[in-house]
Amino acid sequence: MADTEIETRDEPARPPKELVGEIERTRANLAKTIDEIADRVSPANVAKRTADGVKVRLSQIDPLIGGAVALGVVSVTCYLVWRKLRK
Repeated sequence: MADTEIETRDEPARPPKELVGEIERTRANLAKTIDEIADRVSPANVAKRTADGVKVRLSQIDPLIGGAVALGVVSVTCYLVWRKLRK
């Protein structure tokens, strides 16, 4: 079965106030860590970070290349609409 003996340390016993302070600091650190994790995985924040990344990448594209890509997308869209209406 499980060993239920408590291991003893060679460290001197600490005063209860010191232990309570350490526990409170640990709780505060844990709460902060949980909040940071929740912030990272929040769908709204993930979408915002993704949109910001796309904006940065798009701002680095040469305007002529960006215009050519936009023209291509609009052309394909117009063709597909025209083909759908023709039927």
